[in-house]
Amino acid sequence: MKFCKKYLFIVFSLLTVVSCSQKKINGVSLVSPPKSVNEVPFVDLHQINANWVAIIPFAFSKDTAPNVYFDHDRQWWGEKTEGVVAMINFAKKQQLKVFLKPHVWHRKGWIGDFTLETEQDWEVWEKEYTDYILSYAKVAQEQQVELFCVGTELKQVVLKRPLFFKELIKKVKQIYKGKLTYAANWDNAEGVNFWQELDYIGVDAYYTLSNKKEPSVDELIKAWQPIKQNLHELSKRNNKPILLTEYGFESCDFNTKDTWGSNGIYAVNEQAQANAYKALYKTFYNHNWFAGGFLWKWHLTETTFRNKSKTFTPQGKRVIDVIKNQFR
Repeated sequence: MKFCKKYLFIVFSLLTVVSCSQKKINGVSLVSPPKSVNEVPFVDLHQINANWVAIIPFAFSKDTAPNVYFDHDRQWWGEKTEGVVAMINFAKKQQLKVFLKPHVWHRKGWIGDFTLETEQDWEVWEKEYTDYILSYAKVAQEQQVELFCVGTELKQVVLKRPLFFKELIKKVKQIYKGKLTYAANWDNAEGVNFWQELDYIGVDAYYTLSNKKEPSVDELIKAWQPIKQNLHELSKRNNKPILLTEYGFESCDFNTKDTWGSNGIYAVNEQAQANAYKALYKTFYNHNWFAGGFLWKWHLTETTFRNKSKTFTPQGKRVIDVIKNQFR
C-alpha cells in the first residue's frame, strides 16, 4: 500500500508538470510583412512548437506632436487592419492563439520617452490614442482574438497621465470580452497603477544581465534571481500572472549587456544567444505564476529576414533547438 501511494504521487506530480507546461504561452512576435503573405509561414511555426503569435498593428507619432497615425496608406500591409485580419485568420487556421498588440512607433526615439507639454496636447493625444486602441479592440472582438494589449512601453504616459489607462480599459471592456494585458518596459512594471484591471502583468523583458561577451547559462541564471524575485512579488501583490510580452536576445557578443539592442556593433555569436534563452527558460518556466511569453522576433518573409545574422530573430540559428525543446 505504501508503495502504491508513493507511485501514485510520482505519477500525479509528473502529470502536473506536464499540465503546467502545456498551459504556458509559447509565443512568437511576428514581424509585420510589407506586402501580403499566404498561410505557409504560419504552418512553419509548428516546427518550433509555438502555440501563440503576437500580431502588431503599428501606429506612429511624430516628434512631440500630439497625434497618433494608424491604418495609413504608407504603412506596411501587416501593420494595417487589412493585413492584421488576414494574419489572424491564417494563425487560427493553424490552431495558433493570437495576441493583438498595438504599438505606437515614435519616429525620433523610443516611445517610452514620449511626452507632451500642455494639457491641450495631452487631450488630443489621448483621444487619438483611444480611437486607435478601440479600433483594434473591435477587430479583436470580431476575430475572437484570445488576448489584447492596451498599450506598449508608454512609460512617460503611464507616469504622467495615471488615470488615462484606467478609463481606457473601461472603454475597451465595453467592446472586447477576451483577456487583457499591458506591455510595460522592464524598468516600468512597478510604476503601472492599473494591473488590477487586467488579466496579465505584461513585461517587455530586456533586463541587463551581464557585461561579459558570452556569459554561461549558470551565470545568467544567477543574474536573473533578483529580477525573478521582484517579478514574483509583483505577481503576488496583484494576484496576476507574469507574462513576458516580449523577450529575446541578439545573436552577438555582449547580448545580455544592452539587451534591448546593440545596433550591430558586436560580432556574431550564436552560442551567446542560445545561452541566454536557456537561462531565461530555466529561470521562469517551472513557476506557476509565470504565464509564458513571446519571443522577439519572427519573420514571415525573406524581405524582412535578410542580413539578420546578429539580430534578435532565432530563425536559422543555433538557439532554434533550445526553443523547440522548451516549447515542446
